[in-house]
Amino acid sequence: MITDFIKSLYWEFLSYFVPERQDYKIVGECKKCGKCCRNVYSAYMYSEKEFEFMKKIFPSYKRFYIKEKDENGNFVFACKYIGDDGLCTVYDKRPRLCRKYPKKKLSFYAKMPDGCGYKVVKKSFDEYLND
Repeated sequence: MITDFIKSLYWEFLSYFVPERQDYKIVGECKKCGKCCRNVYSAYMYSEKEFEFMKKIFPSYKRFYIKEKDENGNFVFACKYIGDDGLCTVYDKRPRLCRKYPKKKLSFYAKMPDGCGYKVVKKSFDEYLND
């Protein structure tokens, strides 16, 4: 379990030195439907044991549970605190992860749920150069 975590950190560290990294950006706005919070996509979590370990290190991860795996084998998480109306039931106590969601710039393609107000688009070459 710890070796999986160390491997993940190692690969994450190496990813910062990849010269031709493709960037994506998120466009749109929140519809307050809760679909994003019920479909949190992860490209860096490789096993259930690793997720359990991360919950011990980062207590804010305890609010999530593994919902499924996508067609690429990546975990899809859901938050325990989303009400039937799609709103957070503990909004004033949400962790930084939720307050900052969604990041405006991504280094991997993240699938947004159907009907969500956000979508992920590949940055144009000109945008990439300007950044």
